[in-house]
Amino acid sequence: MNIMRAVQLNLIQITALICIIACIADVIVLFLAGSYYPGYSQLKNTMSSLGETISPVSELISIWWICIGIIFIFFGIIFRKAFGSHLNSVKTASFLILFYGLGEGIGSGLFKADRIGGKMPHSFVIHDIAGGIGSIAALLLPLVMLRVIPKISNPHFYLFSWIVFAFGFSTMLLFTIRFSHDQDNLIALYKGFWQRLFMLNLYVYFITISIIMYCKKV
Repeated sequence: MNIMRAVQLNLIQITALICIIACIADVIVLFLAGSYYPGYSQLKNTMSSLGETISPVSELISIWWICIGIIFIFFGIIFRKAFGSHLNSVKTASFLILFYGLGEGIGSGLFKADRIGGKMPHSFVIHDIAGGIGSIAALLLPLVMLRVIPKISNPHFYLFSWIVFAFGFSTMLLFTIRFSHDQDNLIALYKGFWQRLFMLNLYVYFITISIIMYCKKV
């Protein structure tokens, strides 16, 4: 029994470390990939643009997103073991993490956000839907974590979860304004900036959860 507990604890800690590394690596990879795309703006262009067929880093980014998706799916599964698979709030949080990995990771990697003749083909629509589902799942995660780690057990994390949700909701709202047809709309112009702020906010949260997982006694 002690051996099984030790193996489970090691698996949880290794998974937490992998998640931390993946979050940091994703930020670095996307930034570096943008520098190899002539004319690409980190502030004005979306991250999906890096995966378009015309992008010189298209294949690399697609494979990378699929790998990131697999990592988060694995993280979501081990998350349940760390926090108690019998709790409904833990199950819900686990599913949200899985949806994020499937949508923003695997879905975005498999389906490119290509526009053909100004029109949106099926791959573009599926890419947007998958990414949207993943983003919404990530946005809702802090609200569910309020029940996984209640205020009485960790008041600082409880407050942090509310801050992450509020910031995530604000940046997602600003990012959706990218559909505005007003060419002078500065908010829509800097859509890449809002998307990256949303991602950074989320990854800081995932890293925090990973640290809690790493230190947690099973």
